[in-house]
Amino acid sequence: MDTTSGTTPLRAVALVCTLSPSPKPSSSQLLAEQTMAALADHGVTGKVIRIADHDVKPGVGVDMGDGDAWPEIRDTILGCDILILSTPIWLGHPSSIAQRVLERLNAELGESDDEGRMLTYGKAAAVCVVGNEDGAHHVSAELFQGLNDVGFSIAPNAVTYWVGEAMQGTDYQDLDKTPEKTAATTRTLAVNTAHLARRLKSAPYPPSS
Repeated sequence: MDTTSGTTPLRAVALVCTLSPSPKPSSSQLLAEQTMAALADHGVTGKVIRIADHDVKPGVGVDMGDGDAWPEIRDTILGCDILILSTPIWLGHPSSIAQRVLERLNAELGESDDEGRMLTYGKAAAVCVVGNEDGAHHVSAELFQGLNDVGFSIAPNAVTYWVGEAMQGTDYQDLDKTPEKTAATTRTLAVNTAHLARRLKSAPYPPSS
């Protein structure tokens, strides 16, 4: 099946884990938006949410109460077929906000459907990483492990990234144009993730024992 002409509609949400709230420019936001545009070429619609703009409480529960914004974001995730996590690199690791998202997703380990499957089963996930030092592979490995632990499926090459020269201050958003290698990697992420999401939608995982 040619996924570029697939008829099954798909939904995606990109969670941007920059430390900066809007309207401050963000390289993580830019790469997430470019990834959503690439997914749109494969029949995927959706939205981008900057987590720093919302009061996502710390914790590992579905709802931490007292104005917690996570339940609404969680509803959006569960209503989608694809989850994108976009993070900067800080001290060689995903941002603290990305870690908080994973901690909140940890609650899905205790949620299941009538056949014992986590509610995240059947959903694909992918990752965007930006930074000024090397470390994109390490950061994606951390996020992939966490996302897989809480039920998401990962397609081949489901990460796109850009890292600048070590000890320099250029940001991705400051480049005159998107490097072709990053653009090509974003396209690969999109086609493979859309392909996997369609397969999971048409052939769900078996009931859990």
